Formats: sequence, C-alpha cells, structure tokens
Amino acid sequence: MTPPVAPLTPELVQIDLTPRKPAPKPAWLKAKAPMGETFHNLKKMARELNLHTVCESAQCPNIGECWNQKSATFMMLGNLCTRRCGFCAVPKGKPEPIDFDEPRRVAYAVAQLGLAHAVITSVNRDDDNVGAARAFVSVIEEIRMQAPGCRVEVLTPDFQGNEEALRLVVAAWPEILNHNIETVPRLYRVAKSGGRYEKSLRFLEHAKELAAEMFGDRDGGEIVTRPFVTKTGIIVGMGEEMHELLGVFRDLADRKVDILTIGQYLRPSRDHLPMARYYTPEEFAFLKHEAVGMGFKHVESGPLVRSSYHAQEQAESTGLA
Repeated sequence: MTPPVAPLTPELVQIDLTPRKPAPKPAWLKAKAPMGETFHNLKKMARELNLHTVCESAQCPNIGECWNQKSATFMMLGNLCTRRCGFCAVPKGKPEPIDFDEPRRVAYAVAQLGLAHAVITSVNRDDDNVGAARAFVSVIEEIRMQAPGCRVEVLTPDFQGNEEALRLVVAAWPEILNHNIETVPRLYRVAKSGGRYEKSLRFLEHAKELAAEMFGDRDGGEIVTRPFVTKTGIIVGMGEEMHELLGVFRDLADRKVDILTIGQYLRPSRDHLPMARYYTPEEFAFLKHEAVGMGFKHVESGPLVRSSYHAQEQAESTGLA
C-alpha cells in the first residue's frame, strides 16, 4: 500500500525587519529636484481640476523630469486604494464613490497640455470593478474627442479577474493596455496584497485573446486589423533572485507581452517593505539583454524606470501603437 503523501506547504517568505542604518543612494539613483515653471503650472492645473497624478501619489523619482516635459500620468478613481501592497506609496483606505465626471476633466488636462501620448492609471477599486472599467472606457473616449490624435495608454488593475471589466476596456481599444506584474511569484503574498501572479498573467494573455475575438478577421483565423499592444512592469530589489526574474520574463514572453519595464524598488517609508539591495546599471543592462532575447518588442530597464517613464518613446520605438 502506497503511504499517504504529505500535503505541500507554501514556501515561507522571510523578510528581515530588524532596524538597519540606511545606506546612501548610489549616484545613478539621484534625480533632480522638481522645479520650474512647467512643473508648477501642471501641479496648479491638477489642483484646479481636482485630479490626482500617480507621479505624486506614488512618489515617483522622475516627477521633475517628466512634468517639465509636459508628461504626467493621471490617476483616476480617487486617491485611496482598496489594497495594501507592501511596496506602494499610494494611500490606502475606503474610497469615495466613483466620480464619472473625472474622465472628462482628465481629457481636458490632456488637451490643455497638448500631449501626444497620455498615460492613465487608477487605484484598485475592488469595491466596483465594472464601474472602474467603465471609467477607463470613458477616459479613452473623452481623450479621443478632446485631444484627437493623442495616443492613449491605460495602466489598469487586474479587476479581480472580472471578465466583463476586461472586455469593456479591450473593446475601447486603447493604443496600449498596461498591467503591472510587479514582482516574482514567491513575493506576491508580502508585496502585492490582493493580487495573484497567475491572475495577472492571465489578464495580459486574455486581453490579446479578446482583441483577436472582437476585431480579428474571422475568415482568416486570428488576423487582427491592427496590433493590440500589451505592456507590463516589474520592480527589483525586494528580495527576488535573478533566476526568478528571468522565469517571470519567460512567462510574459510566452503570453506575447510587447513592452516590459524594469526599475529599482525604493522604499517609500518605514511602513513599507524593506529594500533588499540596489541593482547596478550593469545588472539592469543584463536584464534588458535577456528580455530582448526572449522576444519583447521593447524593454526599458534602469534604476529610475517606472511604468510610464519615457512611455511615448516606448510606444514609438515598437512601431506597434
């Protein structure tokens, strides 16, 4: 008789929480302080229109460079996230009801700035995933009305795997659909609260399937009239191993993700996950080399890289969007 097999137990994730003297930032991580007329004008416009930017809410180190180039990532659906991810600086709490006039105001700001490429993201709204998706659809439509010719990139939550929500966004056909994988599977429980690695992979894969289903040439198989571009991002330095990162890259490449961004995790505060280490510019170059070899159309890899960093250049370099 075969002895019973002991049930598998998930691998424990150990995070060292002992106080440590903060190490000085390497020279390659130092960004210029935000200043200048364009920076202050954009900040004033966001306040007047009651809009949020992920640049401010997530404490992005590139805010000075991007805003002075009239490049900002607007964050919809309020400024309170329903999840408590260990790496993220966006405030957490119970959000207000969805403001469905917000997409119009975002589009107005995009038009006033004269953007050629607009990046729109949001907090997680697990209280109303379909409503959140409808807000994304509205902002895509509003930007196309108020700023014709502007390319639209949306960086969405996983909508908890809600099929209707994803269908709504895909049907609006943004030039780029971005959903961040963020980290390796082993660290999801401590880093990406409420998220699941397999769910995020399926989100990116299913988006392309839906695009082919909705817009494909049904007489010619899976030929799509124009490319449906998917994008994702990962942050490094939270305790992952190099082989784990390469495994994630392979998973993403297998799902035909077009654009990959890789950046350094910087701990927002003592209440967030501690940083394990800094990656060197040479390591970022290695990661880019490996990812490009797996078939990504574009890889943006560097210490200060974030999802929307050089987003316009990323889209243009692929020739897809």
